[in-house]
Amino acid sequence: MIICIDVGNTNIKYALFDGDELRLSFRVATEHKKTSDEYGGQIISILKNSGICPQDIGGGIISSVVPPLDYTIERMCRTYLKIKPLMLAPGLKTGLNIKVDNAKEVGADRVVNNVAAVRKYGAPLIVIDFGTATTFNVIDKNGVFIGGVIAPGIKGSLDSLVNGTAKLPRVEIERPSRAIGTNTVTNMQAGIVFGFAGLVEYLVKKIKGEMKCDGVKTIATGGFSEIIAKEISCIDVVDKLLTLEGLKYLYDLNSTED
Repeated sequence: MIICIDVGNTNIKYALFDGDELRLSFRVATEHKKTSDEYGGQIISILKNSGICPQDIGGGIISSVVPPLDYTIERMCRTYLKIKPLMLAPGLKTGLNIKVDNAKEVGADRVVNNVAAVRKYGAPLIVIDFGTATTFNVIDKNGVFIGGVIAPGIKGSLDSLVNGTAKLPRVEIERPSRAIGTNTVTNMQAGIVFGFAGLVEYLVKKIKGEMKCDGVKTIATGGFSEIIAKEISCIDVVDKLLTLEGLKYLYDLNSTED
C-alpha cells in the first residue's frame, strides 16, 4: 500500500492506494505551525479509525506548493509511517514535456494534474484546478504543456471581500436560486458562483481560440469544481481525484526497478 500526499496552501490531501484500488482519501487543513509530531498523530488516528494499519504502508510520494512544510511532512512520513517518501521535485521522472519560459516556475500540483489528465483523457486538454488559486493548464495536441492562466481562487476571493468590508458577512459558497439576489447573502453568492462561472467560460473560450485545434477537452478538479461545472457547458469532466491519481502514477513510474 502506498500513500500519496498533496500539500496545498489551504488543505493537505491524502490518498492510500492498494495496487490500483483507492482504499482511503481525506483532507486536513494546512497549518504552517504544526510539527511533524502533530501531523503524525493526526494521520495515525485517521488511519486507525479507518481500519488501516500504518505498518501496511510501504511507500509514498509528496507533492507540495508550501516549501516550509516539505521537511515537516517528509519527517512525519519517516517517523510515523516508517517510509522514505519520494518528493516531486526536479529530477523526478514525470513524462511531461513542458514548453514554457521557465519550467522551474511550474507548481508541483500543476505538473501532477497535467500528467494525470493526459494519461486519463489524452490531448489536447485544458485542465482547471479550483484550489487556493484557480489554475488553467493548457496541453496541446502533442501532449505538451504550453502554459496557462492563474486566476484568484474562489474561497480566497470571498475571504478578501469579507475581510475588506465592514458589513459583509461570511457566507457559504453555494448556488443561489437566481442571479438577482434579494438580500446580502444571495447577492454575495451570486457574485461568487455566477461570477466565477463567467470567468471560467470566457477564459476557456479564449484559450481554445488561441489553441486553434479541434477536440479540446476541459477537465476540472479541486474543491469547487462541481459547483462551477453545473453552471456552464464548457467543462467536459469533473475529476476530484485527479491530483492524487497523478501522484500514484508518478510513484509507480519512479519506483519501477531498472
